[in-house]
Amino acid sequence: MPANLPATMTAIKIQEPGGPEVLQPTDTPMPVPGQGEILVRIAAAGVNRGDLVQRIGLYPAPKGVTDTPGLEFAGEIVALGNGATKWAVGDNVCALVAGGGYAEYAIVHETHALPIPDGYSMVEAAALPETIMTVWTNVFDRGRLQPGETLLIHGGTSGIGTTAIQMAVAWGAKVFATAGSNEKARKCEELGARRGINYREEDFVMVMDEATSGQGADVIFDMVGGDYIQRNITCAARGGRIVNIAYQQGSVAEVNFLPLMLKQVTLTGSTLRARPLEEKTALTETVLREVWPWIASGRLKPIVDSTFPLRDAKAAHERMEAGGHIGKIILTV
Repeated sequence: MPANLPATMTAIKIQEPGGPEVLQPTDTPMPVPGQGEILVRIAAAGVNRGDLVQRIGLYPAPKGVTDTPGLEFAGEIVALGNGATKWAVGDNVCALVAGGGYAEYAIVHETHALPIPDGYSMVEAAALPETIMTVWTNVFDRGRLQPGETLLIHGGTSGIGTTAIQMAVAWGAKVFATAGSNEKARKCEELGARRGINYREEDFVMVMDEATSGQGADVIFDMVGGDYIQRNITCAARGGRIVNIAYQQGSVAEVNFLPLMLKQVTLTGSTLRARPLEEKTALTETVLREVWPWIASGRLKPIVDSTFPLRDAKAAHERMEAGGHIGKIILTV
């Protein structure tokens, strides 16, 4: 480790499972990069729904990963581990990690880091990795979205939702998105959705039936669960794909699976956090090749709702739990 780096750093720790108040700034040892890893001085870190679930004790870090929350960050490389040759000290990168982003420094494998696009701030760059990789894995890989197909996104103004709309539009899909207010529905349309659906005032199943002349959605991207599970099956097209990434309204529901069989619908889901190194490396390479050009051309831009100092992670979680945000919430260091 370079002699100019401190021996300790500030990291946000979860004192015990509970509300936002359990997030406490703590003095912790500086992480040391291992074989093929890089050490990054963090400038900004994304706040994600998974962090909230970890905080209440339901989404623990994988074995061997720091218990400091935080799944993505942007910053400057300050040290290289043995065998790390892909980057140089002083390079600016952003990355998806299994934990550790709520801190002043973090380590990541060199093959999981991405270059910060030209003209992008650290705050903007920190809003990219988790949402883009989640959308690519679930909508494009597992959901097999094709140009010209219809995609329905639930939670259209979340960080993932705003990214999914733009990526699918850039891909040539016809996009619809649900959101919790008329203002949010219009924001979905500003980002390229053909129709934003205020789920508090409209039934998305009826809206999609009318909009597609009864054909339904080819791909449905859902983070709600609960009674949406049955409604998604009703809403799906013949041969449609439903992809779940979260169950904010519950993962247990009584479901009639007969339409799933009759319409030959695929119901699937995935998580990224615990995947092996090689899978994450392949995903990072795919995103760099397929999605980074959309960022460079301006077809995909991160939507940042608000920023909070690292030490005020509590307020950032309160903002996310309140549900009024549009786009990403970012911690700044």
